[in-house]
Amino acid sequence: MTVDHSEEALIDRIAARHAISTDAVRAVLQALKRGGGRMAQFSHREFGGMAQWSSGMTMVGDMFNDSLKTKLNAVATELVAHLRDNPEALVRSDEVSYRSPLRPASDAWWPPEFGQPNSTGAQNDLRYAIFSDARRLVIDDHGKYSVYDTGEHDISGISQAQSSGSTLTFTSQDGLVRVSDLKKVRPSSS
Repeated sequence: MTVDHSEEALIDRIAARHAISTDAVRAVLQALKRGGGRMAQFSHREFGGMAQWSSGMTMVGDMFNDSLKTKLNAVATELVAHLRDNPEALVRSDEVSYRSPLRPASDAWWPPEFGQPNSTGAQNDLRYAIFSDARRLVIDDHGKYSVYDTGEHDISGISQAQSSGSTLTFTSQDGLVRVSDLKKVRPSSS
């Protein structure tokens, strides 16, 4: 693996400026690379565990810690500017998989007519796949999937509530989008 010394220098500068470890900055950067430079979902102890970021939405594991949210937003914003200037650093969408490493990447659980998703994610027994070109969102909840029409929404961020009634919300160019706001085009099936 080649080391990009300019990227390492950037990581060092951001870590020093925001008083966090280079490991924490690197975690945000790697997540942003996987998220196409538009969103990040990762876990790091310095951000309270599970954290998510997209422009306009910042979540940290310590959900009431506003200074930690501000810090993540500042770090991510600086890293996004770097990725905008260096798009070759982004991970191609066909290389991204948030699925369990025990499951082969070719194990597509969504309807085959949609092809490859732009983004996927999973937590506990809930997973999703976003198909921007087809304007579809597929959610698999405990082995039953539903298909939703995303309409004119360009989905760029995902958030999952950590409660017994797990729910997903998304960020689009129009702000927050709840799954309940979308039209279900295919009922639940297994």
